[in-house]
Amino acid sequence: MTMHRTASRSRQRGLSFFGLVFLGVFAVAAFAIGGQSVPIFLENVAINRAAEKAKFETTVQGVQAAFDRAAAIDDIKSIQGKDLDVVKRGGKTVVSYKYSREIPLAGPAFLVYRFEGQTK
Repeated sequence: MTMHRTASRSRQRGLSFFGLVFLGVFAVAAFAIGGQSVPIFLENVAINRAAEKAKFETTVQGVQAAFDRAAAIDDIKSIQGKDLDVVKRGGKTVVSYKYSREIPLAGPAFLVYRFEGQTK
């Protein structure tokens, strides 16, 4: 009978207390980083949308001003109209941008997102 009890015990599976604590810490860290990352990605979508609207202006200053107006409405803080690169290619205005955002993790550690894009 003891042989049967040992055999069934070796087949048991589950989390130990330390495994549960580790899983909980990992889940909290993932939610904390994810909660700070979502607004950064939403801002990137707003920046891309503002650049697409601004590309229809005829001058560089017009593109920058149109972007700044859209940035004021969408509360874009990471980039301004003066940071845009505006060029003409084949009669079309192409607006490109590049910027980065940081999330402080712990001590000197940061999570850095680098974004770049251009209008089509």
